[in-house]
Amino acid sequence: MIDGLLNLASAFGLSTSAGLNAYIPMLVLALLARFTSLVELGEPWSALTSGWIIGLLVILLLVEILADKIPAVDTANDVIQTIVRPAAGAIVFAATTQNTIHLHPVLAFACGVVLAGGVHMVKAGGRPVVTATTGGVGNPIVSTLEDITATVTSLAAVIFPYLMLAWLFLLVLLFYLFVRRRRQRAEARATASRAVARPMQR
Repeated sequence: MIDGLLNLASAFGLSTSAGLNAYIPMLVLALLARFTSLVELGEPWSALTSGWIIGLLVILLLVEILADKIPAVDTANDVIQTIVRPAAGAIVFAATTQNTIHLHPVLAFACGVVLAGGVHMVKAGGRPVVTATTGGVGNPIVSTLEDITATVTSLAAVIFPYLMLAWLFLLVLLFYLFVRRRRQRAEARATASRAVARPMQR
């Protein structure tokens, strides 16, 4: 039970990282599976540990890092990555949970796609704003911070999965507080509207 929960936390961290950069969590997973005992990948995901696959991931990562730091090019890259990042999220989620949780592949893929796709949409939507407000100067800075976040989160997801559990709990708590706050504001506006409408009716 505990192992399954930790693997689920790892899958959560890796998939959300894929929404920022598709290749960092895949490369982290591949390298840790090949050179350490922290990760064991079953078939067909053990193919990620192939030297050819690792080399390809390194090349794709270098291209992604460069493209994501050039204004206008980064926006075009985000369009392409609309397919790649959710797919990467699906792969790392399925690979991480296969040996312990035994989720149905379709469900595992769906979880990875939703997590990575959600983060990707926020990233892709925010980048044009950064370009417009900073004249493109802020793009490489923001991109570098995203790459660092993806790397740290990917490593923490595998090495310190308890941190991912804490992060997941914090996200759920923040979401709950956000929804409750919006509901309270809506009720306050409705109460204020009724209070204004009563004297007018008289």
